[in-house]
Amino acid sequence: MNKKYTHIFFDLDNTLWDFETNSRNAMLVTFHLFNLQASCDFHLFFETYTKHNDSLWLSYRNNGLLKKDLTRLRFQNTFDDLEIKGIDAYNMNELYLNEMPNQKTLNEGVIEILNYLKKKRYQLFIITNGFKEVQREKIETSGLKPFFEKIFISEEIKSPKPERAIFEYSIKSANARKSSSIMIGDDWEVDVLGAVNCGIDAVHYQNSPVQNLTKVRNQINKACLIYKIGAISNLSTIL
Repeated sequence: MNKKYTHIFFDLDNTLWDFETNSRNAMLVTFHLFNLQASCDFHLFFETYTKHNDSLWLSYRNNGLLKKDLTRLRFQNTFDDLEIKGIDAYNMNELYLNEMPNQKTLNEGVIEILNYLKKKRYQLFIITNGFKEVQREKIETSGLKPFFEKIFISEEIKSPKPERAIFEYSIKSANARKSSSIMIGDDWEVDVLGAVNCGIDAVHYQNSPVQNLTKVRNQINKACLIYKIGAISNLSTIL
C-alpha cells in the first residue's frame, strides 16, 4: 500500500463505466423503439445527438441551463437538425435514461483493480457528474456498488465537477485529508484540474495503447502531483 494515500476517489463515466459503449447501445435500443430506422441512419442520429448533448452539458455545468431543458433540447435539437417529426423529446429522453442502467460494460481491468485496491485496504469513493437516479442505477446494475463506501453525485450536491465545492464536500464527507487523497478520472479539465485546483493529487486515465506511467506537475498547483496512465491496471504501480 502506498502510505501517502488512504482515500481514492474515482470518476464514473469513461473511467469505470464504459460510457461511450453503453450510451451508444442504450441509444440504439431507444432508436429502434421509436422505429427511427425507417427514416434516419442511426450513426448520423447518434453523432448529431452527441454534438448537441456535449454542448448542452457544458452549459449545464456552467449553470447556464436547467436539467429539464438539457434533457429536452438534446433530443429536440437532434430532431430539428435531421427533420424528424412527431416524436416527443421528453418521452425519448425518458426511455433512453431508463435503458442506460441496463448497459453494464465496464472498462477493461476495472473489477480486477478494484479488488486489488480493496485488498490493500484503501477507502474507495466515486465523484460523478450526472443525474442522481441514472448514476445510482448504473453503479448498482454494473456491480460497482459493493466496492465503494460513498457515492457523490453532482446533482445531489448541487455542484458539478470541476467546481471546487464538490471536491471539498466529498473530502469532508469521506473524513479524508487532501494530502492522503487521490482523484482518478478520464477528463483533464473536469476530473484532473478540478482535483488539483482543490489541492488533491490526480490520475489522468486515457484508454490508449500507450500504457506506461508518467508523472507531471500541474502549472496551476505545483504542490499536486498528476499521474498519467493508459490502462486502469496501471494504478497498481501507483497504489
